[in-house]
Amino acid sequence: MDFIDLNTIPHYSECEPLVRSMGYVLVDLKIIPQKTTVKISAVIASQDSTKTIGVEDCSKAHHALLPRLEALLGTDDTYMELTSPGTDRNIKNAAEFALFKGTEIRVWDKNISDWVSGVIEGADSKAVTLNCEGEQKLYKYEDIAKAKFLRS
Repeated sequence: MDFIDLNTIPHYSECEPLVRSMGYVLVDLKIIPQKTTVKISAVIASQDSTKTIGVEDCSKAHHALLPRLEALLGTDDTYMELTSPGTDRNIKNAAEFALFKGTEIRVWDKNISDWVSGVIEGADSKAVTLNCEGEQKLYKYEDIAKAKFLRS
């Protein structure tokens, strides 16, 4: 699994403080120019891992983020979709682990060719630490094939 610093995503660093000030975490931001419009896709989560994101949360963040992005992009010809991570989210970027501290996940460990479940205790640019039934285990990103939220 690759680690891509979230601040290298275009306009992430300009939008993240706004989202954080509202009590959310900006998980992903994609800006895709198309023929006549700019498509924006954003994913937010709660800063509190025990809380879920609802339609009202997405609407609130959408109304705050869209004008900011339109100003940054210099256009109001935009289409924006803002969602929560959902309960079945595949973690696509290893940098996301740090955003979901306290969340129960499962990772496919290439070394044992099996899923390992645990709660995220910490993460950096090289590895994630999971609490697996009371035992802390470190998993290097290079050893993780994929990762998912564990369904509740």
